[in-house]
Amino acid sequence: MTDRARFRLIAMGLAVLLTLPLGAQAQAWPMKQPIKLVAVFPPGGSVDQVARLLAQPLSQQLGQSVIVENKGGASGSIGAAAVAAAPADGYTFAVVFDTHGVNPSLIPGLPFDSKKDLMPIVLIGTAPMVLATQAGSEFRTLADVVAAAKTKSGVSYGSIGSGSLGHLAMALLGKNNGLDFQHIPYKGGGPLMNDAVAGHVPLAIGSVFLVKPHIDSKRMRALAVTTSGRSAELPGVPTLAESGFAGFDAPAWWAVLAPARTPPEILKRMNEEINRALKLPDVAKRLESQGISVVGGTGEVARVFIEKQIDVWGKVVKDNGIKAD
Repeated sequence: MTDRARFRLIAMGLAVLLTLPLGAQAQAWPMKQPIKLVAVFPPGGSVDQVARLLAQPLSQQLGQSVIVENKGGASGSIGAAAVAAAPADGYTFAVVFDTHGVNPSLIPGLPFDSKKDLMPIVLIGTAPMVLATQAGSEFRTLADVVAAAKTKSGVSYGSIGSGSLGHLAMALLGKNNGLDFQHIPYKGGGPLMNDAVAGHVPLAIGSVFLVKPHIDSKRMRALAVTTSGRSAELPGVPTLAESGFAGFDAPAWWAVLAPARTPPEILKRMNEEINRALKLPDVAKRLESQGISVVGGTGEVARVFIEKQIDVWGKVVKDNGIKAD
């Protein structure tokens, strides 16, 4: 054998050996260790509930334990940063909320790039937010609110916090239509609804999950929802788009993300398994009970949606000079 032929044989052998670790890693997944779903908000909220709702069927489908770890703080950015920095081996994923689309423009110095360091796997679903008022309020319809927002005194409203999607949606609505909405930030949904039910704040904007129990108990009156289509949970409540604000669409949303360099075979398999779980009647029913409309689909569908959210809300933050709490 000539030296040239011997060199070529050695080179081919090395090439095969170099490809083995990646191939073996993808092939062995997910048998190495439990899979972690990092819920980027504390226990009890919608992100935590969505993560736990997915964990059980995914565990059964994959033949591996799927555990939920809550890593809240800084509007979900602490948990997202932890996943962005995690090994890209298919054993750590993030379950994020709509704040993920706001944080890049709202929080200076994020330790990760939302578009480059995290790979969307699937858009779980979307849900409208509800603009509501106390049952005894003078605001009987959205038109009453709009009329008041055109006066010198304007109208106050509460949201779950500065930079929340509810805050940004109202800022966008006001800026584009010459309406004076004065924001009152609360430290979460509980304090907001306590004041709204008591009539201490004229308007409240929050998720269907947060507001609907108070509508059902007749203590709050729904005036409009923020998505382009009506909510299945509140079919009698008009959208902002059909109430004179054409094209207005500000959905809450939930998604699953992975570290950016996760092998494509793993991303594809995880996408397939999550979509399979979302089609289970019990999972779909429980998501629907929270006002969430299942979306599912490919990772590319999720990527396009999330990047659009980042761009849209980044402009709203900049145009209105919005700062985090």
